[in-house]
Amino acid sequence: MNHIAIIGGGITGVTTAYALVRRGYSVTLFDRNRYAAMETSFANGGQLSASNAEVWNHWPMVFKGMKWMFRSDAPLLVNPKPSWHKLSWFLEFIAAIPRYGQNTSETARMAIEAREFLFSWAERENIDFDVKRKGILHIYRNRAGYRHAEKVSKLLAEGGLERRPVTPEEMRTIEPALAGEYYGGFFTESDSSGDIHKFTQGLAKAAHAQGVQFRYNHSVESVETDGRRVTIAACDNDTPEDRVTLDFDGVVVCAGTGSREIASQLGDRVNVYPVKGYSITVDLEDEASRQAAPEVSLLDDETKLVCARLGDDRLRVAGTAEFNGFNRDIRADRIVPLVDWVKQCFPDVKTRQVVPWAGLRPMMPDMMPRVGGGKAPNVFYNTGHGHLGWTLSALTADSIAAIIDDAASEKRGPAAVNNG
Repeated sequence: MNHIAIIGGGITGVTTAYALVRRGYSVTLFDRNRYAAMETSFANGGQLSASNAEVWNHWPMVFKGMKWMFRSDAPLLVNPKPSWHKLSWFLEFIAAIPRYGQNTSETARMAIEAREFLFSWAERENIDFDVKRKGILHIYRNRAGYRHAEKVSKLLAEGGLERRPVTPEEMRTIEPALAGEYYGGFFTESDSSGDIHKFTQGLAKAAHAQGVQFRYNHSVESVETDGRRVTIAACDNDTPEDRVTLDFDGVVVCAGTGSREIASQLGDRVNVYPVKGYSITVDLEDEASRQAAPEVSLLDDETKLVCARLGDDRLRVAGTAEFNGFNRDIRADRIVPLVDWVKQCFPDVKTRQVVPWAGLRPMMPDMMPRVGGGKAPNVFYNTGHGHLGWTLSALTADSIAAIIDDAASEKRGPAAVNNG
């Protein structure tokens, strides 16, 4: 198992390519876009946040979702139009509620381990991605939200994460630019933020320099395996009649929301659902706005919005969750609350230049990424990371590379391993 194909050129695909090429594999990556990180990894909230590891599988979130269903500006919005995919996903989501605490703690543990990989890779490859290692401040506007956060902190602590409660006065010491009245907050000093697009592009460049072949602008039409070889047929998007059919020893599916369809071709079930999130990038075009914008990354629990400062002249604000199938439309009524949040929390930041964006998060029903093998011995998955794709990506990439190592060792057999 020497030549591995990867399907998907977002953060999980590129980190997987990098992890594999560093282990000596020959790697070919397919992506339908002309460049890496052009879809869900393009303009997310910018947080590397172990403190946001709480999974959504608990009854209060279900009840909130039902209450918000008919509010167009709600943090979580579900299109009531039925589909089997959506129904099956929500049934499995509810079935995972008993594992809420366990999965939250495990996600925190994974996030802590992941950042060690990510920062070491960035340092090794000299990747500039506007990183700010100044922590993440969670802000709470009422007692109920704060009390729930106290319970979540205990689960995060079980995963090894330290975050401390802070008073409203301490919150303003941590981030003086923050306006408004708050009940309290929690601060995680070990968390950080940065530009996912710049990081992914930089890591893709490093992977290419080490031998990864990137077949950008190629849409994968079919994937087949007989257990020994994987055959991928893809076409060039500029010239659809120009098709290639290539064989590989194995394949890793890192296709985000497209992973479900590809998995079905390979005889597997990966019930990823596309959960749309929105972001705005505020251009801090004058000195007054730059001074008034936050340096510390924030998460507002009530509105489910996050923000991150990207370099000197950009502020990213992102959040909300919309269950509406593969709809990528950017709705004005979903963007307005993000702009209003900036006006409320940072009133001296001018919002004259705002770039809206929407992306589809690939979410599994239990909110845990699918990392491991498929039914066929040469098929692997690294997908379904949901809202923590960047936070977990480096660890899951290293994990799937180790799993492929184990599979390759078994294929060679004991004698070959002992000689190798």
